[in-house]
Amino acid sequence: MSETIEKVSCLIIGSGPAGYTAAIYTSRANLYPVLYQGIQPGGQLTITTEVENYPGYPDGVQGPEMMVDFEKQAKRMGADIRYGLATKVDFSSRPFKVWIDDEKEIHADSVIIATGASAKWLGLESEQRLNGYGVSACAVCDGFFFRGKEVAIVGAGDTAAEEAHYLSKLCSTVHMFIRKGEMRASKVMQDRVKNTPNIKIYWNTDTEEILGDKKVEAVRISNNKTGEKQDIAIQGFFVAIGHQPNADIFKDYIELDEAGYIKTIPGTSKTNVEGVFACGDVQDKNYRQAITAAGSGCMAAIDAERFLAASH
Repeated sequence: MSETIEKVSCLIIGSGPAGYTAAIYTSRANLYPVLYQGIQPGGQLTITTEVENYPGYPDGVQGPEMMVDFEKQAKRMGADIRYGLATKVDFSSRPFKVWIDDEKEIHADSVIIATGASAKWLGLESEQRLNGYGVSACAVCDGFFFRGKEVAIVGAGDTAAEEAHYLSKLCSTVHMFIRKGEMRASKVMQDRVKNTPNIKIYWNTDTEEILGDKKVEAVRISNNKTGEKQDIAIQGFFVAIGHQPNADIFKDYIELDEAGYIKTIPGTSKTNVEGVFACGDVQDKNYRQAITAAGSGCMAAIDAERFLAASH
């Protein structure tokens, strides 16, 4: 445990569009926020390339560059931005206690949780070993590298269907593996995928192994009805089986829904613990966009400001 305890008025945990926007607003309200960037400074946008749908960037912007802009703006407003990961919390009473990297202890009058979500993986050894060498969890980020090549994608929801369709415009063939005999995706997305000639759908299919030493060379699949195995030569393997909200360390105090997302009072960023607010992808499983995350970061900052004003 740390020797010294640091006291802060507003602690922000996480550094994507939600966390940085909250930092900009709380700084301007003279709350002197301290923001810890977490395991992936800048959040999921740092693994994205071109962002074309964020207003104010008429020519588009690279995801990492946009997050650097957000960070600079928050710093210019006076936010104290630090490296470090929140590893434990105690929200049983105020001030709220948060431990950074298992050693530093912070006591905060208000906390804004902006820890985001992370891509889910299949859990194969080969998937982790070849991550970045042909394995990716973001078709929009990395599809460009596989122009004219054969790729595979695993997943059955809207994201998987959207990403398969996106890849079909770049790649020669997209092999789409679906574990069941049906897709979860909306009807319009299913039709789009089924009507795209270079997307080949494999039903009742499990991914057994991604093959290749230094880079992805093939994938081994098996039909979970017949047991029949097959190796398919590919250069890229995309995982689109959903996201996992990074809310685990809060679960003893903060109400989560069945998928593990933080529950907020509709129309606000308030959690079940008064003085603790949540914004961005850790509490949003519907939209998951940079713009909606930023908007909810603004809401959290205003909610925190009002809470602190009322409690002083």
